[in-house]
Amino acid sequence: MDTPITEEDVMKLMDVFTKVPPFLLKNFVAHNINLVQKFRPQVESYRSKLSEEDILKIRKVLDTPVPELQAILGRVYDKTGQKQLNILSDPRAEAFIAGNLREVEKVLF
Repeated sequence: MDTPITEEDVMKLMDVFTKVPPFLLKNFVAHNINLVQKFRPQVESYRSKLSEEDILKIRKVLDTPVPELQAILGRVYDKTGQKQLNILSDPRAEAFIAGNLREVEKVLF
């Protein structure tokens, strides 16, 4: 799957980004909390429910440079006003995103 992540991809997954209230997400980002590790059992149990297409989508996200992901999140924020996307698109969230994506890779693959 060589096609890049698009704004439409993010829009389809909007519920994933909005599950965490903005004030909590801001705190998680500020303290660079490894959320995947905190919820490891749930992530591991989710693995068996993934389709081949889901796995390819996850791989596509993991293979996209974090600044590129953040730029996409920023553009979707501009369209939707979802505060969580603004928090994640901030350059200060880069380490938080990178660390959690690395952990997703470890847990799922």
